[in-house]
Amino acid sequence: MSTFTLPHSVPEVPVHLTSDLTKEQLLSFPAFKTWISTLQHSLSTQTQKSHTFYDAPYILRKIDVQAVDFFGGERVGFIKLKAEVSNDNGEKLPGSVFLRGGSVGMMLILQPDDTPPDTETEKQVILTLQPRIPAGSLSLAELPAGMLDDSGTFAGGAAKEIAEETGLEIPSEDLTNLTELALATSSSEDEEQLQQGVYPSPGGCDEFVPIFLWQKRVPREQLKEWQGKLTGLRDHGEKITLMLCPLEKLWRVGGRDAKALAGWALYEGLRKEGKICKKEEN
Repeated sequence: MSTFTLPHSVPEVPVHLTSDLTKEQLLSFPAFKTWISTLQHSLSTQTQKSHTFYDAPYILRKIDVQAVDFFGGERVGFIKLKAEVSNDNGEKLPGSVFLRGGSVGMMLILQPDDTPPDTETEKQVILTLQPRIPAGSLSLAELPAGMLDDSGTFAGGAAKEIAEETGLEIPSEDLTNLTELALATSSSEDEEQLQQGVYPSPGGCDEFVPIFLWQKRVPREQLKEWQGKLTGLRDHGEKITLMLCPLEKLWRVGGRDAKALAGWALYEGLRKEGKICKKEEN
């Protein structure tokens, strides 16, 4: 177990590592870099007289890394740490953090192409059903989750399943970032600079999830074929499968998934404000 001082920290912040994690691995882990820069900036805003904590500002005192999970050998996947954040009055803020970084959620909407293009009629949302062991589930209904690859295309296990079952691939130029549209971007250094995403569990995890919208009008017969095929019923041993859910029922069918509820709320709010471009519905 080794200790080093967090670079550019004022006052100096000691970081205690586990025996299987190096300083270089921690400092190069994208989730840690994003989290520490975001936290340090938020702490710096306390110098404003209007800030709630101006009279007794909180300070990052130390970081204790408690555990690390590696993916594929030496690539850091998850880190559990405890950050000591307190003021000079001895008051502390909860600082147990599970670092995993951001992902993306996809709200994929299909609509028969013989319906009027300016209506919400017969819209269907693609959901995945798959095991989620942290939730204790072997079949959780949720919006497809994954990442955007280097070319900007939706990628990951859910994207692969969608491509295999429907032939649909989702390039970046066809995506609308609902979270970015809804959230005001701060341009002032005096304000917090959080990530442009939904935080599903900010009390214990750094994960942030931008919600992207993709809408496509398809032939009615094609949609009917998919409705018959994408029922959520899995073949023996199949880990992930798809189902179609009427848009108006998404809040209920996907009610256990924060991505689904956030996507539905963002979609409805932005649609009512006229902020979803019509070109996305073609």
